[in-house]
Amino acid sequence: MLEIKLERKPKRGATIIEGFPGFGLVGTITTEFLIKHLNAKPIGFIQVEDVQPMIAVHGGQPVQPLGIFYDEKNNIMILHALANISGLEWKLADRISALFKMVKAKELISIEGVGTGRPGVEIEESEEIKAFCVSNNKKLAQLASPLKEGIVTGVSGALLLKKDIPKSFIFAEAHSELPDSRAAAKIIEILDRYLGLKVDFKPLINQAEKVEIKIKEILQKAQQSQATADTKKPTYFG
Repeated sequence: MLEIKLERKPKRGATIIEGFPGFGLVGTITTEFLIKHLNAKPIGFIQVEDVQPMIAVHGGQPVQPLGIFYDEKNNIMILHALANISGLEWKLADRISALFKMVKAKELISIEGVGTGRPGVEIEESEEIKAFCVSNNKKLAQLASPLKEGIVTGVSGALLLKKDIPKSFIFAEAHSELPDSRAAAKIIEILDRYLGLKVDFKPLINQAEKVEIKIKEILQKAQQSQATADTKKPTYFG
């Protein structure tokens, strides 16, 4: 079962930003940063029975594996994920589309990391991160190069085929190792210019790296918990 649980609805015409774990964990890092910067409040979550029930605890509080947050000032909903959603991409795309219609949102923005497109080549620290987009919005197309060729996977890939809702996709080049805060910072920069969020870019990388460390620790603990649980499962030979 996969179900949206909302404690309150946003104002009509909200922008929905989704970032699920993917290449470089760019979506997760970006949405985590936005939640903190915009002081977005939790208003619901996505209930998924097919996901391993491991809840992270941060600052003494449980963190929803698939949380929904709302920034009332900018009328922005943020879908933030810490859980492994592999195998649920098509269902999640369907539910996000249904959520969009239910709250009468204005636009869906999907964010994701992508490879450099240069096999065996890593992005140097001094090299500028490239950003791409798939969108009919002319303003966004001026901020990121239109993606002409490429392969999009995950929830973003499933959402690309949805033709019943207005949507935009922003991609940033990411390192092959996880996670990549510089790619997330590039997307935040574009979102700031596109949505007018007034982000201070000077400390952006340092703040993103702190978020990166936190997310990496949470995911490592979740993986350790899963490994421990697997070793405790009885094995039968017959």
